[in-house]
Amino acid sequence: MYEDYDEERERAERRPREALSPATVTRAVLRDVAELTGKQPSGVTALERDDDGWVVEVEVVEERRIPSSGDILSIYRAEATAAGSLTGFRRIRRYQRGQGND
Repeated sequence: MYEDYDEERERAERRPREALSPATVTRAVLRDVAELTGKQPSGVTALERDDDGWVVEVEVVEERRIPSSGDILSIYRAEATAAGSLTGFRRIRRYQRGQGND
């Protein structure tokens, strides 16, 4: 079906996407990390702004063990644009719970 021309919508689509708040970007990154790893993130360990957007470090429980002090955790570093789109992702650290500090 033919859609009527909408000048205002065309202008809005050409406009650069506005930067999102840190909380909104973090939620988007957490969702992407969960989807990419298949694991539920347990928290954000770092968040910083860079020239191109955001860098977010996310902790994930990789392997659950009994007792939980034996859990294997990982830190993932995710880079996102100011609009919240993931541009990079990698695991930077893997460790046993309770042995996280260097």
